[in-house]
Amino acid sequence: MHHDLSELEARARLVRDGPNALPVSGRRGALRLLGEVASEPVFLLLLACGAIYMALGDRNEALMLLGFVCVVIAITFVQQRRTEHSLAALRELSSPQALVVRGGTPRKIASRELVCGDIVLLAEGDRVPADMQLVAAANLTVDESMLTGESVPVSKLAGSSSAADAAPHDSGQQVFSGTLVTQGTACGRVVATGEHSNLGRIGKSLAALGDESTPIQKETRQVVKRVAIVGLALAGMLALSAGLSSGDWLHGLLAGLTLAMAVLPEELPVVLTLFLGLGAWRLAREKVLTRSIPAVELLGATTVLCVDKTGTLTANRMAVRRLWSQTAAWAAEQDAGLPLPEAMHALLEFAVLASHRRAFDPMEAAIGACGQQLLANTEHLHHDWTLLDDYPLSPAMLAMSRVWQSPDRHELMIAAKGAPEAIIELCHLDAERHAAIAAQAAAMAGDGLRVLGVARAYSVAARLPDNQHDFAFVFLGLLALEDPLRPEVPQAIAECRAAGIRVVMITGDHPATAVAVARQAGLIADGGVMTGAELGRLSDGELSQRLAETHIFCRVQPEQKLRLVQAFRARGEVVAMTGDGVNDAPALKAAHIGVAMGARGTDVARQAAALVLLNDDFASLLTAVRYGRRVFANLRKAIVFVVAVHVPIVGLSMLPVMLGWPMLLLPVHILFLQLIIDPACSVVFEAEPLESDAMTLPPRPAQARLFDGAVLMRGLWQGSGLLLMLLAVYALARFFSGSDDMARALMFSVMVLSNLGLIFANRRWNRRAPLSGRSDANRSFIWISAATMLLLGGVLAVPAISRLFAFATPTPVMLLLGVGVAGVNLLWFESVKWLPGSGQRAAGRPLRA
Repeated sequence: MHHDLSELEARARLVRDGPNALPVSGRRGALRLLGEVASEPVFLLLLACGAIYMALGDRNEALMLLGFVCVVIAITFVQQRRTEHSLAALRELSSPQALVVRGGTPRKIASRELVCGDIVLLAEGDRVPADMQLVAAANLTVDESMLTGESVPVSKLAGSSSAADAAPHDSGQQVFSGTLVTQGTACGRVVATGEHSNLGRIGKSLAALGDESTPIQKETRQVVKRVAIVGLALAGMLALSAGLSSGDWLHGLLAGLTLAMAVLPEELPVVLTLFLGLGAWRLAREKVLTRSIPAVELLGATTVLCVDKTGTLTANRMAVRRLWSQTAAWAAEQDAGLPLPEAMHALLEFAVLASHRRAFDPMEAAIGACGQQLLANTEHLHHDWTLLDDYPLSPAMLAMSRVWQSPDRHELMIAAKGAPEAIIELCHLDAERHAAIAAQAAAMAGDGLRVLGVARAYSVAARLPDNQHDFAFVFLGLLALEDPLRPEVPQAIAECRAAGIRVVMITGDHPATAVAVARQAGLIADGGVMTGAELGRLSDGELSQRLAETHIFCRVQPEQKLRLVQAFRARGEVVAMTGDGVNDAPALKAAHIGVAMGARGTDVARQAAALVLLNDDFASLLTAVRYGRRVFANLRKAIVFVVAVHVPIVGLSMLPVMLGWPMLLLPVHILFLQLIIDPACSVVFEAEPLESDAMTLPPRPAQARLFDGAVLMRGLWQGSGLLLMLLAVYALARFFSGSDDMARALMFSVMVLSNLGLIFANRRWNRRAPLSGRSDANRSFIWISAATMLLLGGVLAVPAISRLFAFATPTPVMLLLGVGVAGVNLLWFESVKWLPGSGQRAAGRPLRA
């Protein structure tokens, strides 16, 4: 006798053990996030400059800088607050309600309120709400594919009374949280809830794997750190030198802080964030949800794509494809639309009778649908027959039988279906017929089909036998089902191969089924097949050697999927992994890019993955790869601009102090450039389309750097030429006008116009690209150029603003000459494309003749 809990006992255990729910990760609080944003070095430098202006008595300049700082901090805070991700590892997969017996009365409660010791009642179609030890079961089968990867439901038996109260070890007497009851009824005692369940332990394994930064993030942090250290050292020396030479330590400190602002490459994290954020937004429009934004840039480097068969390559939807008997045959691909031959009616009729009318098992649902389609308007669908009893699947007999009573016949009809060898055994066939049927079943399995045998028997006995073996079964034929390939898969895999991405299949299915599906999908099926058993026998070194030639892995256990992903990573591959079940979650988390199927996938897979294909369209994965390659190529263009624009900013911050000139660039000038031009450039470069041949080139090397010699050299060449021109403009304007403020205004105007030229020249790195008349007009560049010109005009034309910028409005002739100089600078930027080592190689692509 198994005693249920009282409400008082249940409440006490709920307080002690916590709710039956899986933990989620928390997010950063608003105050913590605001503190992180406000502590960015560039903001601290601006605050320091504002304080110095206040000390110098320049109240307007100080307030303007401090106002800018507050605006930028507010914008950054809102953006990060909006994009802050809740990395909740898992959500509750169990059904919202559970039928529990408490105080002797069955009633429904929220599944999160279940506690250990509760007695729960289960029926067909129920999602198991917690790990339970069975205390009673009738014909119970459970779909555990979410945990094991096996699509065939598992038969469950109730344990003894003592076993139910002891710590359970036999999974055949247990049901697990998140699995689905496909047949029968049961009563079980809860033995584990929440994070202590099997599902919860998977959650812990995901948390243990942790998150890691992408190579670009690591490289960007290193570059920013090194440049910042050098810049701060130079700024300190400049401040010390200026203070000693002039005796004005406040102005010397202001010059040093201005140089620090000029050197500090704070745009790099901003550009990286904007590129990845906008890339994620564009992918969302393509029905690809990006849960981990840094994974976007890594997509372009993907070299190995590990795919799960069920639900990824296939539709996870069974369908009857063939019927076969020793006198007739029917194939869906050949006989679709034609009437089913009369000789096949009995085969399909008894296959339907051997299935549940209210089917939860996908195979039984497919058989029922086929019967409704092919036996409609015939006498072979028996809605008025009564089910008297059934004989469930068992480990000893992989076949099930159902006993029916017809309203107009005295004898009983028994329908059986199951594994072909089990049905052959029930029919007691001779060796010759046995061999013929087994050969046909093997041929169907070799085509990737799941094969079932069907038989019938009649009985007039008053009492049914204890064993289905005692019926005189007659063999009717074989029925083959298929989980059809997604229609978009062959083309998508062909595109992967053209792009240099290796595709491997990892599945729990039979080798023959896996090979057949692989061939249909266009995967390499001739390189050998590795089973999970063989995989388990290999050392890490032996496995690494076999990975180079093996493209199909079958009968693979969940933990082996994780090992395969880690083995590919150890070989230096950039691994993307697709999946849709709970059993896929650890491998999805361990891969560089985990990709979950959104519509049919489980919450666990979606939460563990970096990308989610919302419409389950496998081809959209190729779209994501395209965006990944586009992000990396365009990032390099933006970095060239950032390097090029910093060279004159640094030069104009240092040289005037060293030459005894007045300061040419003040903090407000640098702030104007950083807040208007630099973020704008990232939007323009991000909007540049992918090169037409990008998906026919191999992935970039895993060790490819964002900041390599070609990128830095191009930026330095462009920036050095611009610096020399700006110094010449200032010197000549000062000589002819006699005004430092007018010369500063003209130089700054040329600098802003030349920055727009830098953006234009670096949009495309093809040497043959014309300077004008491009058919691929970038609207972002047009709008940003217009806005920048409008703001520059306001700075020059409004006296109050001009005074804050220390400007005197140049004459129209000087402005016209400045436009001409900006045009000359554009010619220089374009000519840099012809310099050695500065061609297409800078885009991370091989040069072509």
